[in-house]
Amino acid sequence: MSFKFEKLKVWQKSLDLADEIDKLTKTFPKEELFILTSQIKRAADSISLNIAEGSTGQSNAEFTRFLRYALRSDIEVVGCLHLAKRRKYLQEEHFTKLYASCEEVLVMINGLIKSLK
Repeated sequence: MSFKFEKLKVWQKSLDLADEIDKLTKTFPKEELFILTSQIKRAADSISLNIAEGSTGQSNAEFTRFLRYALRSDIEVVGCLHLAKRRKYLQEEHFTKLYASCEEVLVMINGLIKSLK
């Protein structure tokens, strides 16, 4: 048995992104544990969780609402990546790779939203 969201490529990509963010935060300084580390991990996890939760709704409109939450979380991850880069916790090439992953997820979420209309 599988759930509807498990077949969605965007959900699978969002899990990959969350895994990459988790690896990244393990390199952050301890003083960021309850600040940036917590914020970026929660935002990254929220993408896949909102996709999953929304997929069980009764209507496309409700699913779209949760996809928009996922979109906002994806953008929040980007904001956190900028902070991490400015604080020198993240090298430019790693930033670029994670930024591209966020863009890819954003495009996929937007595509899914458009397909539901």
